[in-house]
Amino acid sequence: MQDAWVAVDLGGTKIACALASLEGQWIASESAPTLSHEGPEAVLGRIAALIGDLAARHAVRPRAIGMGVPGLADLHRGVTRFLPNLPGQWRDVPAGPILAAHCGCPVFLLNDARMAALGELRHGHGVGARGMIFFTIGTGIGGGVVVDGQLQLGPLGAAGEIGHQTIIPEGPRCGCGNHGCLEALASGPAIAAEGVRLLAAGLAPHLHELTAGNPAAVNPRQMALAAEAGDELVREAILRAARYIAIGAANMVTAFHPDLVVLGGGVPAMGPILIDEVRAHLRERVRMFPADTVRVERSLLDDKAGLWGGVALARMRTQSA
Repeated sequence: MQDAWVAVDLGGTKIACALASLEGQWIASESAPTLSHEGPEAVLGRIAALIGDLAARHAVRPRAIGMGVPGLADLHRGVTRFLPNLPGQWRDVPAGPILAAHCGCPVFLLNDARMAALGELRHGHGVGARGMIFFTIGTGIGGGVVVDGQLQLGPLGAAGEIGHQTIIPEGPRCGCGNHGCLEALASGPAIAAEGVRLLAAGLAPHLHELTAGNPAAVNPRQMALAAEAGDELVREAILRAARYIAIGAANMVTAFHPDLVVLGGGVPAMGPILIDEVRAHLRERVRMFPADTVRVERSLLDDKAGLWGGVALARMRTQSA
C-alpha cells in the first residue's frame, strides 16, 4: 500500500477531499455535505470517514493531511479560533488533533483562501513566480500574498485578507463591520444584488428571460450572459465591479510589485467581460512603475485550487518537520 497526501477543504455546506501521490500526482477526489449544524465532532468524524473511504478505494495510506478552514486557526496547534460561517463559530476546537487521532497521521490547518493561494502558487500560474497576489472571489473575497516565492501568513495566518481593504470609505457596510470593503462591492452576492435590482426595475430584459423573472436565479454567470445578449445596464454593473477589483489589485501591486495577479473563485468564471476590464483598469491605476509586465490571469485550477493547496501544505509541513 502506497502513502498519499490528503487535502480537505471544509466549507459551510460541503466538504471536499482529495488524494495525491507523494510525487504530487492527482489520484482522486470526493465530496460530502458538511451538515455543520451537527457540531464539530460530527463534522470531523464525517471528514475522517470520507478520507478513510477514499483511501481504501484507491489502496493508499494517508501520510499527512492539509485542511483548509473558513476562518482563523492556530496553525501551530491545529486549533480553530473563529469560523464565522459555521454554527458555534468553532471557537477553540482542536480540529487538527481530533482528525489526526481518527486518521493516524499529522493534520495541518490553514485558512481556506490562503490554501487556495498556495495551490495556485505550487500547481497553477504561480509556479516559478517570485511574487503573486491571489484573489478568490465568490460568496466573499479572500486571497493570499506571495513575496519572494513564499506565501505570507502573519502571526494568525490572517495575512492576505485582501477582500477587506477599503475601496469606498463611505460605501456599504461589510460583514466584517467596516464600510466600503472590496467584498461588499464586488463579491458574487454584491454583483447579483445589483442584477436583482435591475431585474425588479424592468431594466434587464435579457436577464429577465434567462432567469424567468426569478430573482433567486440571478447570479454573476447569468448576468454575464445577459450582458452579452445586450443588457447594457447589466454590463455596466459588471464593469463597475471589475473596476473595484482592479482598484484592490492595483493597491496590492503598488505595495508588492508581484509578477502576476490571479483571480480565482466563481466570479471570474464570467470570463473576458470581467478579466479584460480588470487588466485594463489595473494598468491605469498603477503609476509608480510600469505595470505592463504584471500579468492578470484567471486561476488555472478553478475550484480545485484549495485542494491542490492542501496537497502542497501537507507536503511542505511534513518535509519541514
